[in-house]
Amino acid sequence: MNQLDALKQFTTVVADTGDFKQLAQFQPQDATTNPSLILKAVQKPEYAPLLSDTVAAHRGQALDVVMDHLLVRFGCEILQTIPGRVSTEVDARLSFDSADTVARARRIMALYAEKGVARERVLIKIASTWEGIQAAAELEREGIRCNLTLLFSFCQAVACGQAKVQLISPFVGRIYDWYKKTAGAAWDEAAQAGANDPGVLSVRAIYNHYKKHGIATEVMGASFRNVGQITALAGCDLLTISPDLLAQLAASDAPLAQALHVQEAQAMDLPAVHYKEATFRLALNEDAMATEKLAEGIRAFCADAVKLEELMQKA
Repeated sequence: MNQLDALKQFTTVVADTGDFKQLAQFQPQDATTNPSLILKAVQKPEYAPLLSDTVAAHRGQALDVVMDHLLVRFGCEILQTIPGRVSTEVDARLSFDSADTVARARRIMALYAEKGVARERVLIKIASTWEGIQAAAELEREGIRCNLTLLFSFCQAVACGQAKVQLISPFVGRIYDWYKKTAGAAWDEAAQAGANDPGVLSVRAIYNHYKKHGIATEVMGASFRNVGQITALAGCDLLTISPDLLAQLAASDAPLAQALHVQEAQAMDLPAVHYKEATFRLALNEDAMATEKLAEGIRAFCADAVKLEELMQKA
């Protein structure tokens, strides 16, 4: 049994890509996209017609409307390849506006409904700002399921659990990146690998807290840099993995054991934690890594949304 098949025994495997033509070979349950992945896909010759066809069909409409049609077009194509759910992201430029995030999410869901897609097959991705989390809480009450992304800290995860969101995506690789860059020449790769990886430790703490306190929100590790980070989180509810790393897992027959266990988490002595807005903002501010990576992530997604709009204007 290869490592990918072994991982599927413990964890729901999700493909992190807009390149839906690659999906079938790995047989993931779900798939996730973001503005950067869609931007990358539409610049490939095989996906260029999706961009041009979508722009032609909605020419004259506002760019944000055309953008949502494009995202839903990709989502529908992905859903033809997978049995589960696709995550579609709200424009990152709305990350600090709860009302507009809710409105945009409703519109995306309406576009999926027009295509005959059941709402349980779609997760709306929203940045894990305070405003994003409150928007997700409102959407969840309406039956619109959400995936809270750009999540780097324990306080973000706790607030998402309080909001009863469907799923969170804590970013393993970007946490690792920050600590490695900050340590500079003092970084010891071997000592900080696998179960000791700072990104892995972050997800493990969130997973244990959720399972200990009966929080139903699903934990989906994301943003992996290497296979070791993935295998160290075997047993997590879900893991969303790039095609390159899926291929590495499929090519390896090295042993893979379950690393996270619900029963172990439930037996731990972990205090209950709750946040209101002021204490959330303070906790996030006290975490330099999470503050910097959240801001950086939002900036990058905003920049790629602008680039995608520029491509649509030229199409």
